[in-house]
Amino acid sequence: MAQWTEIKVTVDAADIDRAGDIANMVVPYGIYIEDYTGLEEQVQQIAHIDLIDEELLAKDRSKAFIHIYLEPDVNPAEALGFLSERLNAEGISHSLDTSATKEEDWRNNWKKYFNPTPVGEKLLIRPTWRDDYDAGGRAVINLDPGLAFGTGNHETTRLCLQTIEKYLREGDTVLDVGCGSGILAIASLLLGAESAVGVDIDEVAVRTAVENAELNGVSEKFTAIVGDLTQKVSGKYNLVVANIVADAIISLSKDVKSFMTPDSIYIMSGIIDTRGDEVAGVVGEDFDIIERLEDNGWVCLVAKAK
Repeated sequence: MAQWTEIKVTVDAADIDRAGDIANMVVPYGIYIEDYTGLEEQVQQIAHIDLIDEELLAKDRSKAFIHIYLEPDVNPAEALGFLSERLNAEGISHSLDTSATKEEDWRNNWKKYFNPTPVGEKLLIRPTWRDDYDAGGRAVINLDPGLAFGTGNHETTRLCLQTIEKYLREGDTVLDVGCGSGILAIASLLLGAESAVGVDIDEVAVRTAVENAELNGVSEKFTAIVGDLTQKVSGKYNLVVANIVADAIISLSKDVKSFMTPDSIYIMSGIIDTRGDEVAGVVGEDFDIIERLEDNGWVCLVAKAK
């Protein structure tokens, strides 16, 4: 029988609500949280007794734990990369363990889950260590993402790649906000973009993106920036793509128009479906949403400035 994978996220108890929201993006159908911060008060409110098991009383109250259970066909490496990048972006100190393996061991073990993957009509994502593939005329993205988010297996990444393929025009300039492994910017360049800028708050992700651009022979057209959203970005772009969390998209959308030309396309993903209408409502104040795509609980919005 195929086995599920458990990921255990340890954070400071004060950060558990924000960390829980991020964890729910990995498995929208539910997570299990251990938080013993208000143990005595909770027991008193519920059971109206003072007697609590000694083992429970001995629990570390300064930390809280999130347990995530992945189905056998879900890529644990992608989930670990997603969690690490999003938690770092929120400034949440954390550690990640799997049921049998420490996070650092995944640097050696995760590759078996990452196979050559066709996306859309024109792209094939190829792990650098795999030579057994048939591109079938597709543009090949050579990728070694490490634990940076973005192998193409996650629904949000696939939705972005499919929309980039549809809306990118030859010679476009591209801004990738929250670039992770650099997969979206690199795909844009391979599909005919003139130049691309990738920005990410995670220094490791930016280094990985630079290395992947070199692997694909597009480093001269790719600029990588360590920064929070568009804080350190300048210039105008024909296509802006943001595969980040819902709250970050809402924040980004307040001033992203200043980086766009009148006919620019704005692609947003990383939005869990329960927040799709909320994000669309906020974005719709300044943009016309021209397409909405959904895949397995995730939403991707495509918009143009009003």
